[in-house]
Amino acid sequence: MLVAGVDEVGRGPLIGDVVTAAVILPEDHGLTGLTDSKKLSEKKRALLEPQIKEVAISWSIGIATHSEIDEINILQATMLAMTRAVQQLDVQPDFVKVDGNRCPKWPYASEAIVKGDGSVAEISAASILAKEFRDRQMGELHLIYPDFGLDKHKGYPTKLHREMLQKYGALPQHRRSFKPVQNALNMAN
Repeated sequence: MLVAGVDEVGRGPLIGDVVTAAVILPEDHGLTGLTDSKKLSEKKRALLEPQIKEVAISWSIGIATHSEIDEINILQATMLAMTRAVQQLDVQPDFVKVDGNRCPKWPYASEAIVKGDGSVAEISAASILAKEFRDRQMGELHLIYPDFGLDKHKGYPTKLHREMLQKYGALPQHRRSFKPVQNALNMAN
């Protein structure tokens, strides 16, 4: 039976896409150190990412843009990104394990597993791929807007990020439906 693991990164940030990954691993994948991406150092994630991609039967990234988040809300955008990730797999799974407490409304046999990113290898692998992808997005955005410090806080609502929002206003990629961004926009008007 082919099992896909799915996880998301980027529900809490004020800027950018919500990113999901879907990964199908062989039973004898031989990967060590898989766990929740938040518990791994940047260096360890960077080492694991190519190993996961190499041994995976199939893997994919699904995103929902900041515009989609504003249009349908962060929860629905996350479900959409998860669906996209699974649909884009080269090999369709027999079963999908999703990190969290709910699965998207989709045709796949699936199970939501709270803290699955720390206990299910496929979900851990998906967590790592999604985190690395989104962190690269924030790194690219940092090159365009270096004053915002996106390379440090990755778009999360840190004190620095909120201060930069107040000072410079919202960027095109900011999520307009999120309160701190709305507050910054209101102050600018």
